[in-house]
Amino acid sequence: MLDMLPSGFVTIVAFIAMLGVLVLVHELGHFLTAVWLGIKVDEFGLGYPPRAATLFEHKGVKYTLNWLPIGGFVRFGNDADSIYGVGSLSAAAAWKKILVLLAGPLMNLLLAILIFSGIFLSQGVPQTLPGAQITDVYTNTPAARAGFQTNDLLIEVAGESFGTNMSRISEIARANTGVAIPVVVERNGQRVTLTVTPGPWEHEGKQLPSGFGFGYLPNMITVPANLLTALSTGTSYTFMILGRFIEGFSMMITGLLGLSDPLPGGVTGVVGMARGTGEVIENGGLIGFLRWSALISLNLFLINLFPIPALDGSHIMFSLIEIARRGKKIPPEKEAMVHAVGFVMLMGLMVLITISDVANWIKGTPVLGGG
Repeated sequence: MLDMLPSGFVTIVAFIAMLGVLVLVHELGHFLTAVWLGIKVDEFGLGYPPRAATLFEHKGVKYTLNWLPIGGFVRFGNDADSIYGVGSLSAAAAWKKILVLLAGPLMNLLLAILIFSGIFLSQGVPQTLPGAQITDVYTNTPAARAGFQTNDLLIEVAGESFGTNMSRISEIARANTGVAIPVVVERNGQRVTLTVTPGPWEHEGKQLPSGFGFGYLPNMITVPANLLTALSTGTSYTFMILGRFIEGFSMMITGLLGLSDPLPGGVTGVVGMARGTGEVIENGGLIGFLRWSALISLNLFLINLFPIPALDGSHIMFSLIEIARRGKKIPPEKEAMVHAVGFVMLMGLMVLITISDVANWIKGTPVLGGG
């Protein structure tokens, strides 16, 4: 059915829906935790102001519908500007503020776990079996001369069953440079023994001192999963991706400081995310869109914990300073000023990133590579 609609329309609707859900879940974390801790909340809004209508009021909280259909917001007691540094949240104990502020990002983390778990539940979980799947056999290499073929399943190298230890393949090649060794592969259900002599080979202008000359991946299959297995796999997968994100952010920061090479691909903003949404829908359909949503949610979790003014991490930092000062609060107006200045700086950065995104769009540069 999605194929019957214009791709641009599908992209816009999907992106707005995705961003709306991710922001709404984030704000719901703040809201529910504040209510649980007895912190006064004046309003929980669907969308962003200006207000369209008040849906209802319950226990002193107005539930409103607002005109900008992206996410939502929480307005704490006497918080006229919706800044977490003022209003009833500011009057709360520091540990309560920290819990409220952490709850938003943690909801994004939980959402990512649930999305990945749902995908594993519907599609099964990957399982690694012994052997390696040959994905490419490069021309004019020892592997090509020995008769290896794409989709061969590598079973034994020089009489060794390496199991799932992929690093052993290159180690055995280097240890047997210039020596003819037997290699067992499974091809069309039959085991075939080939003889190959590891040695120097070249690929895309890069000279490699020793090896076989084929590309390979772990021998993976997908097996059905129950709810517990899907949740366990989804959780471990989420934290594995989170580790890669942290590594990527570290590389980006050291690159900006000139301590390492710049991170390939640079930084993208709202326009880039919207274009990326279109690309994943086109290439991966619904599952691709769900994976993309989980990745963006995980990004929101991580970025919001950074101690950058106007983000949750900055508010948490002010609360930690308050604890270190033995409960002596930082004047709310000063904290609000820091966050306001930080917000202006963030908006300026977003404008620059958006200009870059639009330039890449005009040039036709894909967001997710390829092309």
